[in-house]
Amino acid sequence: QVQLVESGGGLVQPGGSLRLSCAVSGSIFSGFLAWYRQAPGKERDWVATITTGGGTAYSDSVNGRFTISRDNTKNMGYLQMNSLQPADTAVYYCKYYNNWGQGTQVTVSS
Repeated sequence: QVQLVESGGGLVQPGGSLRLSCAVSGSIFSGFLAWYRQAPGKERDWVATITTGGGTAYSDSVNGRFTISRDNTKNMGYLQMNSLQPADTAVYYCKYYNNWGQGTQVTVSS
């Protein structure tokens, strides 16, 4: 069965950076990988997607600040987040097909 485990969240000051990781196990790592986020009291929103071949797409709110990547040899996905703002505070989830991780908390605050 497919399992996803996110890591790398934490507390960061506005303008700072974090790199999230998503470890995928139990499946051949071939397919779209996506990141979503959910702020308190809000719906889960799509953040970015990467194809097996490395094609990427981003939501308008993170385009130019976040970079999604993957290492198919290690079954890993990544989300590099730069110029973080308080509005980026949320639990971040990775998604692979219909499988979700448990999420990792990102808090942007001074």
